[in-house]
Amino acid sequence: MMTDCHSHILPEMDDGSDSIEMSCSMLELLRQQGVERSIATPHFYRHREKSVAAYLEKRQRQFAKLKAANPAVQNIFLGAEVAIEKGLSDTPDIEKLAIQGTDLILLELPYAPYQEWMEEEIDNIAITYRLTPVIAHVHRYLNWYNREQTAHLLQLDAVLQINIEAFQSFSQKRIAKEVIKRELPFLFGSDCHNLTDRKPNFEILQKKVRPEIIEKSNRLLECHMQ
Repeated sequence: MMTDCHSHILPEMDDGSDSIEMSCSMLELLRQQGVERSIATPHFYRHREKSVAAYLEKRQRQFAKLKAANPAVQNIFLGAEVAIEKGLSDTPDIEKLAIQGTDLILLELPYAPYQEWMEEEIDNIAITYRLTPVIAHVHRYLNWYNREQTAHLLQLDAVLQINIEAFQSFSQKRIAKEVIKRELPFLFGSDCHNLTDRKPNFEILQKKVRPEIIEKSNRLLECHMQ
């Protein structure tokens, strides 16, 4: 079952879909591209949200609106793209941001030079809440990390999430290919936000990556389902 493991398809949750109509169109495009299951991962920023509970209430409300507008909507799992901030691991109920039905939590590193506290937050979340960290779009940090730090990033005890866009960039493609070649744990995602510059793009993945590699992503997700 081909799965989009990172998307911003819920309407009016973040900088992704800005309407129910757009969300429905994005899901239809994913369906046309062969995607049978989507994980909705709207942004969660600790410093912006009142609480995890308030965020979850809004997420459920927007998901309910989407289902009401399109009863055909199915095979959508709810999650979050959680920004790593100092003190994140101390946030009450942080474990509830894990991808629905799994022990996976999608974490986005800061777009800033690497610092040790970032890894400490990742480790604390993994150990305290018995969750498996997933590092969002692991290939995007090349502008901030040197070669040694990038190598360290790939050695983290975490699943590495690869955006399909990486296969269209010379430098980012190297990271994606290294992850695959070394048989590190990975998940594919579109990170789609809209229907223009950040639209669903699984047709690119199917052109650039062999079917058995895509299947590895799907199998890893299913292995983490509880």
